[in-house]
Amino acid sequence: MRAYVLQRYGDAGNAVLTDFPAPTPGPHELLVAVRAAGLNPVDIGFRKGRLRPLYRLKLPIVLGCEFAGEVVAVGATVTRFSVGDRVYARVEKDRPGAFAELAVVSEDYAALAPAVLDLETAAGVPLAALTALQALRDELHVAAGQKVFISGGAGGVGTFAIQIAKLLGAHVTTTASPRGEALVRALGADAVIDYTSDDLSRLDREFDAGLDLVGGATLERMFQVVKPGAKVVSVAAVPEPRTAMLDLGGRKGLAALFWLISRGVRRQARAAGVDYRYMFMRPSGADLAQLAQWIADGQLQVVIDRTFPFSRIADAMAYLEAGRAKGKVVVSMTAAG
Repeated sequence: MRAYVLQRYGDAGNAVLTDFPAPTPGPHELLVAVRAAGLNPVDIGFRKGRLRPLYRLKLPIVLGCEFAGEVVAVGATVTRFSVGDRVYARVEKDRPGAFAELAVVSEDYAALAPAVLDLETAAGVPLAALTALQALRDELHVAAGQKVFISGGAGGVGTFAIQIAKLLGAHVTTTASPRGEALVRALGADAVIDYTSDDLSRLDREFDAGLDLVGGATLERMFQVVKPGAKVVSVAAVPEPRTAMLDLGGRKGLAALFWLISRGVRRQARAAGVDYRYMFMRPSGADLAQLAQWIADGQLQVVIDRTFPFSRIADAMAYLEAGRAKGKVVVSMTAAG
């Protein structure tokens, strides 16, 4: 099969589109003919070797964390899916493989793709939407009437986070460039801060929760705009000890490492009286089913910035890495290239 394979860690030239052995499904897994796959910053992290402390991958390996396609075979113990089902999934964190003509995934991590979407659009949902849902619902416990600050609202996670926060009943303020303002307002943002000209200093400490999708100076300023005692969840800054214990299997060595590298940001959070948490999302077929229902009901839109043919996946990765995408970047296995 054709696949986008990481041969060694490093720059973009170390990943190539080439022939690679097809995977075989285990007893509890689906074998899926991938029709499209979504691109995410974590794919760049894998390529550069930034995730080596977390996941010990044996190279060469197929990259890619999310896909949509059709089931072509099922393992012996699979009960919820059949050959021919249209599915979408975020694969296991330590088993990438979505950037290929065939991929395997546990049935627990897959769901029926939203019937109202083509598979190219569905492929852009799993990782970003799961991240937004789990951060807002499970970590921040966003509820009706709360005021939520979301940085980077026009990005892949941000476009879902704005909508999900609104579904949970919150008032949403987000940051965007002038180019992204119309998009985030169309998705439901109640207030938009132009990050190119406003440093957030005019905001009072009025927010009940914060979701950081940018990191850096934006996260530091977010600590100053949420209420004392509020929680800020980041998926863009540095992991802290709870990340290792709650999201990465309770690995105490990682917790110690994260304690060291997060000292500065935790100190800033403490000084502001804020609870800081870095979160890794978890694959979940049940959550994907909930997202599919919202999409089918017209309550959740999927924003695709650009779709590339699979033959141009290197160009798609470069486009993503440039950081200008509004919404998701997708590669299609069926589009002409």
